[in-house]
Amino acid sequence: MRVALSIRYAGTAYHGWQKQTELVSLDDVVSTAVERFAGFRPALTCAGRTDAGVHAAGQLVDFETEVLREPASWVRGVNHFLPADVSVSSMTEVPADFSSRFSATSRTYEYWIDNTPSRDPLTAPLATWVFRPLDLEPMRRAASYLLGEHDFTSFRASACQAKTPVRTVQAIDFVREGTMVGFRITANAFLYHMVRNIVGCLVYVGIGRESPEWLGRVLEARDRTVAAPTFAPQGLYFAKATYPERFGIPEPAPTPWGHLFGTPRR
Repeated sequence: MRVALSIRYAGTAYHGWQKQTELVSLDDVVSTAVERFAGFRPALTCAGRTDAGVHAAGQLVDFETEVLREPASWVRGVNHFLPADVSVSSMTEVPADFSSRFSATSRTYEYWIDNTPSRDPLTAPLATWVFRPLDLEPMRRAASYLLGEHDFTSFRASACQAKTPVRTVQAIDFVREGTMVGFRITANAFLYHMVRNIVGCLVYVGIGRESPEWLGRVLEARDRTVAAPTFAPQGLYFAKATYPERFGIPEPAPTPWGHLFGTPRR
């Protein structure tokens, strides 16, 4: 049978999802836990590979197995062998044609900023600190240029191996609660460093360094050198991937501040 596990993790201690020689990756940590629980080492497929330091609330992995266990047994058993900063939140038996990567219809990322004059060491591992005040209204206007299908070369890292830079951004939203500012973006897929590069440009707009129209010009330029620098990884979260209902994948719990997107805009 094919098993899908929903995974949550704080990525601070890891060198990204993908296996790397002599570096600790999340693929290795999860594969090892499954092996210790079920007696075989799985070949994991994930919904979206995250970079070093990036977190996830609803990462999804799938693999083939002949081991028969109840869903609750998979969750408890694999969690027993995982470190405290990684956990399985659900198990779903899926059809043989399911793929965490290729069956997804969209992916959602969030980026969280602690927008306060003084750095808070309690939020530092989970959010990026920006001390200059951010104005969300021009950031919203700037982000509107990104909606729809575009060539996102200006937001693509040089190491990106995607065959095409064209992506479709389906939704973008912002929220502020206290000192926390959140950015949520949903697209059919993302390029390497795409979200962090977009956030860097939005922060330029939010602090008044650039106008909202500037982001439109950056997009049209199709040139990474005209955009803002790549923003830090610790504020980025893989929030979830979305799948057709027939697969029965449960909705993951929100990111630490993700529930704030349900509150009215400010």
